Amino acid sequence: MDIFLTARWPLFVALLVAASLVQAAEVDRVLIEKSARRLVLLQRDRPIRVYTVALGGDPIGHKQREGDERTPEGLYEIDARNPDSAYHLALRISYPNAQDRARAATAGVDPGGMTMIHGIRNGLGWIGGLHRFFDWTDGCIAVTNPEMDEIWDLVQVGTPVEIRP
Repeated sequence: MDIFLTARWPLFVALLVAASLVQAAEVDRVLIEKSARRLVLLQRDRPIRVYTVALGGDPIGHKQREGDERTPEGLYEIDARNPDSAYHLALRISYPNAQDRARAATAGVDPGGMTMIHGIRNGLGWIGGLHRFFDWTDGCIAVTNPEMDEIWDLVQVGTPVEIRP
């Protein structure tokens, strides 16, 4: 019996790894609900992970310009991954889109950019969930470092992102 189990163990481990890879590949949308301070990873419109987030220091309303500390609202996508971010891992959101650039041009302002989903600033990860007690980013979406590790593994470049008020 022990020989039977020992011989099957590598197959069992391979199946578990394959199942986790299939799940990761199937995350097809990120939903951020600003008023609820919630980030939801969706698979075929069903939530598979939900996280509580911190936002920009002035989170109400759509981002208008560089430095306004607002998190944008609208339809975007993950367009880059930064493993060397100053904040524990970072997924860049494709803000500004064409409408954002046009709105900023009309107003004569810089629309800003570099909106990320990221963890806690490097060296401060010990803060953990305490970071959620206030909105502290410059317009990014922040989660704890262990949560960012999960998100990093599940969300790929090209994944659509919807940010709601």
